[in-house]
Amino acid sequence: MKFGKLVQKTSCIVLTNRYLSIASSRGMLMNRRDSLRAGGLSLMAMAATAGKISAAVIPKKVIVIGAGVSGLAAAKTLVSRGHSVIVLEGRNRIGGRIATSAKWADAPVDHGASWIHGQTGNPITAIAKQVGAPLVTTNENSMIVYNTDGKVLDATASKKLESLRSTIASSVTKAQNSLRSDIPLQSAIEAGTGWASRPLQDQIWMRYLINSDYEQEYGGSATSLSALWFDQDSDFSGRDLLFTKGYRSVTDFLAQGLSIQLNQIVTRVRIQGAQVIVDTKTGSFTADKVVVTLPLGVLKSGAIQFSPALPQAKVNAINSLRMGILNKCFLRFNSVFWAQNYDWIGTIPTLNGRWAEWCSLSRQTGKPIIVGFNAADYGAQLEFSNDATIVQEAMATLRKVYGNSIPNPVDYQITRWATDSFSSGSYSYIPVGAKGSMMDDLAANVSQTIYFAGEATNRKYPATVHGAYLSGVRAGTELV
Repeated sequence: MKFGKLVQKTSCIVLTNRYLSIASSRGMLMNRRDSLRAGGLSLMAMAATAGKISAAVIPKKVIVIGAGVSGLAAAKTLVSRGHSVIVLEGRNRIGGRIATSAKWADAPVDHGASWIHGQTGNPITAIAKQVGAPLVTTNENSMIVYNTDGKVLDATASKKLESLRSTIASSVTKAQNSLRSDIPLQSAIEAGTGWASRPLQDQIWMRYLINSDYEQEYGGSATSLSALWFDQDSDFSGRDLLFTKGYRSVTDFLAQGLSIQLNQIVTRVRIQGAQVIVDTKTGSFTADKVVVTLPLGVLKSGAIQFSPALPQAKVNAINSLRMGILNKCFLRFNSVFWAQNYDWIGTIPTLNGRWAEWCSLSRQTGKPIIVGFNAADYGAQLEFSNDATIVQEAMATLRKVYGNSIPNPVDYQITRWATDSFSSGSYSYIPVGAKGSMMDDLAANVSQTIYFAGEATNRKYPATVHGAYLSGVRAGTELV
């Protein structure tokens, strides 16, 4: 999952976030990020703000709903200020969309977030260093691309592809500077590139670029992403870092010393007088305050009732914002047969958005593992296929590039974030008709009793682990 961008190329997660920052490495893709970067709180400023608390504050009993990174960060912040905190988690594990698989004992892989996106000034970098988590860089410029016929693009074709990438990026910038009302990102690109009059090869290549640079990054279909607001987020500078032993080292560290109850599926949050009651499928918990860190997808599902009803602005934000999809298929072999000198492998598909993005993990893990990504519409569609079909599709793409003689995988792992009832998607995005300010509405507290955190509440850093973490610190500090 980016989220990690959870894929996480952002995600290459997948959660994420966007798996994902792909934008800076693949050309001047997102024009708003640079302008936003200078205006945000630095980590030091955030810490300083969190530390300014009156000595007269009376300790409170607080319930944090969700043991993902935002919930753990909120709980950690509150406990450090002397409050009594209990964390309720519906899953049988902590971490949320940070989900390190132990299926391969010698090679932990992250089903959700995998990367620290932008190491400089990133709070997750500091935590990783504190816990001694082994990290390796992933070079987003280290990429080889294969055409629809399975042959690698030569220098001339590569130059043409980069020219099309620049044309697309320019069309997005032009649209954002001229549009008076929102339209889908796909429509803006088509209008700005003369799509209809272009030869079929141009359209196929441009569709690949849209999937690779935008849909894989944000998790939403280009026909759904808001042309005006999809890239209103910012990022940290520096390289992307991969956790070779799993992202769980971060959440395990944050969970230390916290009171966490697993398998507590929340059904209702209700304010009664000066108290707030949280009902679960197994009982009820009472506190002075509550911090809700549930994914946007869970809030959208209506699985949790609020009494009294949430303010209309927050309801509008929940209904309007959407959850993107980025799923992974890890394939493990006895030996490496792919282009292991490259971290990233692109395969231009004839059909839109199918098995276009791959990340080799052989250099980073020392194991013959490669992961394929599917995002947005096809990523969601694939969740309803069985494992054998998914692996067969993945291998068909690899065999088109590397030949029919390549072996079958010895094992595989597949994610399905959209049908996971505890997330209902990989990470949030802004669709047509929504605005970035809705993330602020989602973050607003209710009656200074119910507070909200999570990547979807962080307008500056949505769809990322660092965004989720900072939102938890923000909510905990706000409550104090």
